[in-house]
Amino acid sequence: MGNTTIGQIGLPAEDIGRAVAFYSVKLGLPLWFETDRMAFFDCGGVRLMLTVPEHDAFASNGSVIYFHTDDIHLRAKELQEAGVPFMGEPHRVAKMEGKETWMAFFADTEGNHLALMSEVPAP
Repeated sequence: MGNTTIGQIGLPAEDIGRAVAFYSVKLGLPLWFETDRMAFFDCGGVRLMLTVPEHDAFASNGSVIYFHTDDIHLRAKELQEAGVPFMGEPHRVAKMEGKETWMAFFADTEGNHLALMSEVPAP
């Protein structure tokens, strides 16, 4: 496949309006456009598609999207203040080659699992 990048990530949604509000208002992602069954956001150059699944096979909530942030503690606090419930506090998940990887997990209004991630210099 050569040098490959992510072009689009798709997530199922039961209610497009409710999902658009979560991703645009609470997470602050720029909305490119929406229809009655789909919405597309810019996530740092990667297209995020929310869609009412056309087939039951696409209705499961199996993927986790990791949103990279420079300051995981500040961003988690901002999202919590916006009403986003987290599954615990930001925590270190790995330490390697002078860096630490931190994560904090939460869910959207459609039951999809999401996470903030941050890589910082190890103390």
